[in-house]
Amino acid sequence: MSRADGDSGAGSGSGDERETLDRPLPEGVRRRVVAIVSDGFGGLTVAELPPQLRQYARFTPTRRAKFAANAMAAALENDSAFRQRIGERLREAQPEMAAALDAGTPPPAADPLDVAAAAYVLRPTGWVKLVAAAGEEAQRADAERLDDATRNELERLRAELAEARDRTRAETERLRAELDTVKRESDSLQRRLRSALSDVKRGEAAVRKATARSEAARTEAQTQVSAAESETRRVKTRLGEAEAALEASRKAMREGRSIEDMRVRLLLDTMVEATQGLRRELALPPVSVRPAETVDAVEPGRMTPKDIAARALSEHDPAVLDQLLALPQAHLVVDGYNVTKTGYPTMPLEKQRLRLLGGLSQLAAQSGAEVTCVFDGAELAAPVLLAPPRGVRVLFSKAGVTADELIRQLVRAEPPGRPVVVVSTDREVADGVAKSGARPVASVVLLKRLSRV
Repeated sequence: MSRADGDSGAGSGSGDERETLDRPLPEGVRRRVVAIVSDGFGGLTVAELPPQLRQYARFTPTRRAKFAANAMAAALENDSAFRQRIGERLREAQPEMAAALDAGTPPPAADPLDVAAAAYVLRPTGWVKLVAAAGEEAQRADAERLDDATRNELERLRAELAEARDRTRAETERLRAELDTVKRESDSLQRRLRSALSDVKRGEAAVRKATARSEAARTEAQTQVSAAESETRRVKTRLGEAEAALEASRKAMREGRSIEDMRVRLLLDTMVEATQGLRRELALPPVSVRPAETVDAVEPGRMTPKDIAARALSEHDPAVLDQLLALPQAHLVVDGYNVTKTGYPTMPLEKQRLRLLGGLSQLAAQSGAEVTCVFDGAELAAPVLLAPPRGVRVLFSKAGVTADELIRQLVRAEPPGRPVVVVSTDREVADGVAKSGARPVASVVLLKRLSRV
């Protein structure tokens, strides 16, 4: 608040608003101005306050002077309307002071700081001189107080210096006496020290000899311990390798025996069920076959081989798939994306998978066959969140392995003799699984069959 705003409007007094201070407002005057604003603040409504001061409307005058001093000083300097309202409150509170300032004769008995603060708020004619004079008066008073305080401090320091000199003189005499005593004791201690040093040297020589003997013994012991630890580590390493080899051998034997047993049991179940199904289908009577019945001929009322050929099913007839899945222990392996991209290629991959797996789940429930659906997972950026439907095994190929190779691995894993049906339009896949004993079926056949589910 170093300058007055000469262009913000007329003040509350009769002074010239164009008068300005040519120096900062003295600190004492500034504190009195803030106190005047804080006291007059409470008599104004919120609408009469500048926007930056409305948040302090409910504060007490003391709190306003403490927390809003800078904001109030700035508002008083820059907002002429706010300064006029504060001036009106000051006139009501100090009418004699206001009248004296308007008349140009400030009260001689009043505090110069109060006069300057009131003049700064009311802005009568010559208010700048009053403020400057108050600042000079305050500086003179401060200088006089400083001179008095300096003289008093100088006298106190002189007294303390004299007292310190006396204490120093007495302390010096005492220290000299103590120094003489210490010198005599030091001479005695030096003689004792020389004697002790001689004894220490003899002791150190004895300690060095003992240390050398102890170090030699310790080195020998450490060498023996290191050799023993090295041998122990070699023995433990050999024992661990032997145990690992034994465990690997046992595991390989268990896994090999488990896989072969599973394959044999599965093949045996297949043969048993095939035999039982053949017996039920043929309805064989409990009698032995006669040799004459083995001769190939056409009996009256029976179908000829030509009639049988006429009834053969087409390769693209869905009934072929039903007949294959009706075989005992049949295993249906489906090349997933080969089927979905044949039947509904425009759908997103996720919906393709869901649609195919839904149909395979119903087919598995109707036929009772084991169903495995294989998808190519080599290009997946993240694991597929998919809950396989009931009765369908869902597999994704690993990185670096195609779905075609995974299908061939599944076929090779089956025991010879088990009916395995592979659904794929890929000629290379069909030829490969056919060589392994599986029956290839075109993808369109499965799509036709699923359309009936």
